[in-house]
Amino acid sequence: MAGGFFSMAHPAVTLSGIAGNIISFLVFLAPVATFLQVYRKKSTGGFSSVPYVVALFSSVLWIFYALVKTNSRPLLTINAFGCGVEAAYIVLYLAYAPRRARLRTLAYFFLLDVAAFALVVAVTLFAVREPHRVKFLGSVCLAFSMAVFVAPLSIIVKVVKTKSVEFLPISLSFCLTLSAVAWFCYGLFTKDPFVMYPNVGGFFFSCVQMGLYFWYRKPRPAAKNNAVLPTTTDGANAVQVQGQVIELAPNTVAILSVSPIPIVGVHKIEVVEQQHKEAAVAAETRRMAAANPDGAMPEVIEIVPAAAAV
Repeated sequence: MAGGFFSMAHPAVTLSGIAGNIISFLVFLAPVATFLQVYRKKSTGGFSSVPYVVALFSSVLWIFYALVKTNSRPLLTINAFGCGVEAAYIVLYLAYAPRRARLRTLAYFFLLDVAAFALVVAVTLFAVREPHRVKFLGSVCLAFSMAVFVAPLSIIVKVVKTKSVEFLPISLSFCLTLSAVAWFCYGLFTKDPFVMYPNVGGFFFSCVQMGLYFWYRKPRPAAKNNAVLPTTTDGANAVQVQGQVIELAPNTVAILSVSPIPIVGVHKIEVVEQQHKEAAVAAETRRMAAANPDGAMPEVIEIVPAAAAV
């Protein structure tokens, strides 16, 4: 079946190929913001080069597959573009990475993008007969693509553990979902299982990431902020202080702290009579001063005698 862009004999193939190219174009350009930051800071920070080395290997594999299969222009064009973009990312990374990261990246590049690809080419051309080359190379592309699609599992695990989506780029996940749909349709209409099947996995994992994003992106309703002071009796009263419900035992005074220093936010002072409050506060202030010799003292917001609580 024709794989050209503007084959009117097969409009479904044409449309899915164009859609796949447009969406994949956006996916390849997604790291541009990251590398602009690298360029401005003249440092790669904590970024890893592995995704770009792997993406480059994937692109050259699919280019080779498209050339062997022939008549697969959408695959050829978008992966040629991706190959150039990923190579540019790697060069920029090498320019600003620390020496150890640079050497590691070069090792990955020569091991995967040079040695492994050369091995695949050699086996395909010299060890596999021509009628079986498309099937063999397609199987290699299929296996590698599935491995790449499983890679986001580490991100999924991190999101579930931290209950935070800061590690989950939702725009990229959305683009990957659309890309998987477009290339699945292209593989379906061209009856190419090696293009179709990997995108089933890509669609599944992208949907899982999007689902996790919408599950965790909004903070769950804040629980009632109750600060409970240590009590000396079982019968406790409650008083509203600065928006917090604080449980107060009889004859207890609460001191609320808003100091940024890491100290207990609520203190208690045992008093017997109201007139002893000032002496108790002075004693507590001396105690906190002794506990904080650097002079960082918590700010006393309000002192509430328990006897006045209602």
